[in-house]
Amino acid sequence: MTTTERQLHLNLFLMGVGHHEAAWRHPRTDATRVADIAHFQALARTAEDAAFDSVFLADGLEVRSPVQYGLVNHFEPLTLLSAIAAVTTRIGLIGTASTGFSEPFNLARQFASLDHLSHGRAGWNIVTSAGDRAAQNFNRDANQAHAERYERAAEFLDVTRALWDSWEEDALLLDRESGAYADPSKVHEIGHAGRHFRVRGPLNVPRSPQGRPLLVQAGSSKDGTAFAARYAEAVFTAQQTLADAQDFFRDLKRQAAGHGRDPEGIKVLPGIVPVIGSTESEALALDRELNELITPRRAVSVLSTTLGVDLTDHPLDAPLPELPPVAAVNGAKSRFELIRDLAEREGLTLRQLIGRLGGGRGHQVFAGTPEQIADFIEEWFRQGAADGFNVMPPVLPSGLDDFVEQVLPLLRKRGLFREEYTGTTLREHYGLPVPASGVAA
Repeated sequence: MTTTERQLHLNLFLMGVGHHEAAWRHPRTDATRVADIAHFQALARTAEDAAFDSVFLADGLEVRSPVQYGLVNHFEPLTLLSAIAAVTTRIGLIGTASTGFSEPFNLARQFASLDHLSHGRAGWNIVTSAGDRAAQNFNRDANQAHAERYERAAEFLDVTRALWDSWEEDALLLDRESGAYADPSKVHEIGHAGRHFRVRGPLNVPRSPQGRPLLVQAGSSKDGTAFAARYAEAVFTAQQTLADAQDFFRDLKRQAAGHGRDPEGIKVLPGIVPVIGSTESEALALDRELNELITPRRAVSVLSTTLGVDLTDHPLDAPLPELPPVAAVNGAKSRFELIRDLAEREGLTLRQLIGRLGGGRGHQVFAGTPEQIADFIEEWFRQGAADGFNVMPPVLPSGLDDFVEQVLPLLRKRGLFREEYTGTTLREHYGLPVPASGVAA
């Protein structure tokens, strides 16, 4: 295998004791570990030993489901990633933070700090936060309209990048003899005055090892894709079919090129929930066991919130009621469309739909042998649907162990994934350059 061959990028999506919503009830997990820092540190070390590009922590700013039926322990990502940074040396550390309920200066400072303390391994998953419940935790009665959330996010990113670039690469002098700590001509106020933000700058953290943390985006709506094409360097996306994934992949790369960007400078990583068995029937049995542990009341409540349609009293064994047009949705538009299309394409009842969504909330759930999972990954990778995958084990830690021990050797044998790291920073893992310093335009 030559160094010029295209390689998969693999990110481990850390989620409690597994991505299946009933994972905490299954005998292969220990729900008490969801609040144990050692649990997450051990998972990250396993992924690092396997040379994963990164680990990723999602986040939410509200309780999203009835606490009677589901785990709600959610560490704040940057805090947890800092603890993971202390016990790892190479793996990237990607955390979610919202542009809807933060300020650019605070987030720029926090991610620059994480990049420094991890020696260049920080990444920011940019979200705008959908739904009103989060807004009601931040002095608002309702969230902003979908388009306005992305308008705010664009200005937020412009300000944040300018703050990261407010220290030039050689601004620090550290000259003991003269007493010069930094060159003031290379530390810049940004003087931003826009519709949403007024920020003087400069940042009070010197330029970090990567220049800027890796920028990640998760969302596939029209606004989300346009935003990703302009800013993102990696995209986490949910896709149910190869054709849909190929369409998204091509459209995103085309839009990125339209912004004067190299399409190879934006990596597309669909989510996959690998349910692994030594035989296909064994994998399907595990998938069935997990689905049988779903509490319908909780699952319907979560689905109602996602769709913006109250399904509480809808018969479980009936198809979905008629849904509103996507234009009327002010929440997560891409996820709304994915769920609607899945239900219509396969003629699913409400009970069947919550079973299909229980494993990965709309991400691809694939139950099979290690060979079948490797085949699926290779097909999407080679057929222009993915640059890599966001790996979401249904149960943890055993689901990660199975993937590392049984699937990764097959991918390596096929020349699709590295044997070991070739760089030390997250940008190096993703094959991306350090941005030039200087105040962003």
